[in-house]
Amino acid sequence: MHIHILGICGTFMGGVAVIAKQAGHTVTGCDANVYPPMSSQLEAQGIGLTEGWDPSQTELKPDLFVIGNVVSRGNPLMEEILNQGLPYVSGPQWLAENVLRNNWVLAVAGTHGKTTTSAMLAWILEYAGLNPGFLIGGVPLDFGVSARITESGFFVIEADEYDTAFFDKRSKFVHYRPRTAVLNNLEFDHADIFVDLAAIETQFHHLVRTIPGNGLIVANGSEASLRRVLERGCWTPVEWLDRDNGWSVQTGEDVSAFDVLCGGEVQGCLEWKLSGQHNRMNALAAVAAARHAGVPSAVAIEALGVFKNVKRRMEVRGEINGITVYDDFAHHPTAIETTVTGLRAAVGEARIVAVFEPRSNTMKMGSVKQALPDSVAAADLVFCYTKGLDWDVSETLRPLGTKSQCFDDIDALAGAVAAVVRSGDHVVIMSNGGFGNVHEKLLHLLRTPDVR
Repeated sequence: MHIHILGICGTFMGGVAVIAKQAGHTVTGCDANVYPPMSSQLEAQGIGLTEGWDPSQTELKPDLFVIGNVVSRGNPLMEEILNQGLPYVSGPQWLAENVLRNNWVLAVAGTHGKTTTSAMLAWILEYAGLNPGFLIGGVPLDFGVSARITESGFFVIEADEYDTAFFDKRSKFVHYRPRTAVLNNLEFDHADIFVDLAAIETQFHHLVRTIPGNGLIVANGSEASLRRVLERGCWTPVEWLDRDNGWSVQTGEDVSAFDVLCGGEVQGCLEWKLSGQHNRMNALAAVAAARHAGVPSAVAIEALGVFKNVKRRMEVRGEINGITVYDDFAHHPTAIETTVTGLRAAVGEARIVAVFEPRSNTMKMGSVKQALPDSVAAADLVFCYTKGLDWDVSETLRPLGTKSQCFDDIDALAGAVAAVVRSGDHVVIMSNGGFGNVHEKLLHLLRTPDVR
């Protein structure tokens, strides 16, 4: 079958394209912005790409058009598909019907930590010899690819609550029908499509309704929102992630190690290089979900001891003259706070320089701006890129006093950071986009101080 994917360069749709190609389909696609690294990855798979939405793409005569949620009514190619009555389907529905249907699906949902937890879970299953398929919204360093299919019968998927397509406003994860589901956390996000937290809770309960009675829900017991979701009705066993009931962690003076407990019984000690309470919770969820698929807790803990993490999750981009520069995907105040506080726990009294871009739709709308000052409070210096925002970031960050600065020019921002950093500093750059390649700009300035 020949499928043509609209919006192919998005992380999810690019993963769908790779999986379809591996399944033996002829795959082509288009997007508004076709550029590396996604374009290179797709072309390396033999997937033909077209830039833009020219209606003439219908002349490719594919058997099916697969539509990403970046496409809306008024899109020239989509309008031509509709006018001609050509067959089309959403990406999540195509994946569900052609890949997930015959698999044991392990889905990881939540506002934060989906990518990391999915990568942990896929790695545990791989380490245990189960050879899982997966589709993850990032590139796990243990695999080097974001998606694959296998013959194992296990499939790990990052279960996104964003809507499916312009013609299907349910969350993507409603299509996945998992047997094992992780509900990591839940707070308000995606202000462009959800009016409030209650609306997102409704979508999460739609997911809960699809999980069979012989399945398992692994849920964060410290989240009142998730408790409300399950109180609406639950037909599946639940294992809670919290200290008093179910899975928990026990830490000592060594922040690089902790005990994993289930029902108060120690399952093993995990020694690793990741930092932060959020990653410990991600690990708990992955161990619990993997046990449901038959992996003993001790094996899962051993696997996580050699887990390499995911690209753009506190990824060290360079270390120059004692200055370490990290790239992180954090883009919501809660994620920013966990990243900064996790780094603080790891580096102690060393200076932290936080550089962030309010790029997500929720951040651009200013829906959670009041939480920003606290999210970066643990940093010593704060730099924010403000271009394209309709609200005054400087005013929002005023409680931080002189330790915060705002810039609407990438080069000026990079230059300002380069001018103040010194040996021993840790610079963490946070965005869910390319951030104007500010990482390399900064590293270039640090390598060649005479150009500042």
